[in-house]
Amino acid sequence: MSDPSFAPRPTLEAVAARAGVSRATASRVVNGSEGVRAPLAERVKRAVDELGYVPNQAARALVTRRNDAIAVVVAEPETRFFADPFFAQQVRGISRELTLYDNQLVLLLTEGAADYERVGRYLGGGHVDGALIFSLHDDDTLPALARRAGVPTVIGGRPDWSDGDTLYVDCDNRGGARDAVRHLLNLGCRRIGHIAGPLDQTASVDRLDGFRDALPDIDPRLVAEGDFTPDGGSRAMARLLDDFPDLDGVFAASDVMASGALRLLRTRGCRVPEDVAVVGFDDIVSVAEWTDPPLTTIRQDIEEMGRMMARLLLRRIESGAAGADAPALSSIVTRTQLVVRASA
Repeated sequence: MSDPSFAPRPTLEAVAARAGVSRATASRVVNGSEGVRAPLAERVKRAVDELGYVPNQAARALVTRRNDAIAVVVAEPETRFFADPFFAQQVRGISRELTLYDNQLVLLLTEGAADYERVGRYLGGGHVDGALIFSLHDDDTLPALARRAGVPTVIGGRPDWSDGDTLYVDCDNRGGARDAVRHLLNLGCRRIGHIAGPLDQTASVDRLDGFRDALPDIDPRLVAEGDFTPDGGSRAMARLLDDFPDLDGVFAASDVMASGALRLLRTRGCRVPEDVAVVGFDDIVSVAEWTDPPLTTIRQDIEEMGRMMARLLLRRIESGAAGADAPALSSIVTRTQLVVRASA
């Protein structure tokens, strides 16, 4: 007696027979091609559902020249990627958008030169239709690797170059930073420090520029560079307090660094916000609502920005297939919003 769990997979021929159409017609419907009348297409789709037919991806790729797979390339080591909730929110947004279009997400992390070579080989191997690249640092070669591989790309965050062809999605980092500092000024803070992110990343530079927009004559020692980690925020906070015991306000370039700053302030016996008011950036709810006290911060919609990145890339891929008739695409910069909680 045969085991039903090992029944042969339904074939395209079986779908065509069930729908009463030719194999060629069934193939066009399954592969999303045009030119099939709606009633016939509906019969084929119904047959696919009834039989549980799953297209052979390798064969389908030969017909459509599409893999229905997108690489998400993050220029960070595993330790940072899996520890920082920012990345979880962004990848969740990307994944949800790709799922709507039946695309798979392939995650590629980089830590050293060997990883860059591996990623370059993978992108050039015809495995994916495009790449989303984010968390770039100065002189990062990942975009150049993608270009050499002929893979359409969208960058997460404003790149530090402008070539008229690069598409990116970012928030208004500079404007958000200005809002954070103005909020501290409106609270009466007069000695305000900044915990910056790594200054080889444009988001950190833009947030520092926004801080300086609001405080143009600031003492350079009131800027302490962190690394987007809690420990980095704690170390930067300690340096600011050591140099400026009368510090009464801090703008941290990320919620995660702000959480480290709050911990340090507590160990030094500083009350927040009575002694030192603290504002973060990101509005990562799993961080901002659980700090003590809850964190006032600048909100960027991280998950939605992930969705925007995926949507923009899929449009870029489609526009490449459409050739000269494709509509022009533009980069996206989203607004930020001050979210007031108890820390400032």
